[in-house]
Amino acid sequence: MTVSNEMTVRDEAIGSYLEKLAARTAAPAGGAAAALTAAQAAALLAMVARYTTGPRYAAAAQTVERVIREADQLRAECTDLIAADAAAFGSVAAAYALPKDTAGQQAARSAAVAAALVTATEPPAAVIAAGARLLDLAEALAPAGNRTVLGDLAAAADAIRAATATSRILVEANLTGITDAAARERYGVTVAQVDPLLARADAVTSAVRADLLR
Repeated sequence: MTVSNEMTVRDEAIGSYLEKLAARTAAPAGGAAAALTAAQAAALLAMVARYTTGPRYAAAAQTVERVIREADQLRAECTDLIAADAAAFGSVAAAYALPKDTAGQQAARSAAVAAALVTATEPPAAVIAAGARLLDLAEALAPAGNRTVLGDLAAAADAIRAATATSRILVEANLTGITDAAARERYGVTVAQVDPLLARADAVTSAVRADLLR
């Protein structure tokens, strides 16, 4: 079933996806939007890198090759997270739909919801991790990138910023219902990483703007 969902996401028209995003349904929602934004950031970085090739950029060839390879991989990973997020929230919805007529049913339902929320927190946490890796690539590429497409590199940095900031909110929202102490600690560490990532993304954008305006 997961493979089918992923194929649907990869092949779906933009208009169809946006119709689903706008509908009154649990998924796709913010998590899917964050994952797609991160995938677009990866695509932009790969595009800038592919424009930074040839004899003129020979000194940066190794960096450019690494950016292309890793950005393409991250684009695929983040695209997969769109489907993973939708599937995870299907599990949350199913847990909330469990019967709660008796004390035993209520306890079982609460446990199921808490467990499902842990699963649902994995995709946005993974987007944050992907954002950190994407920022590494953006920072490596910025000094050597083809100046004619540096605006696109800044667009990638802003997209990384949006994806990670959105994902942090979603992780924090789920934390209120997670009872597993180890999971709460793990996701707390993830959330704490976001402010430095946002600062780094802002620094990339500011550096590009300064370069373009000089």
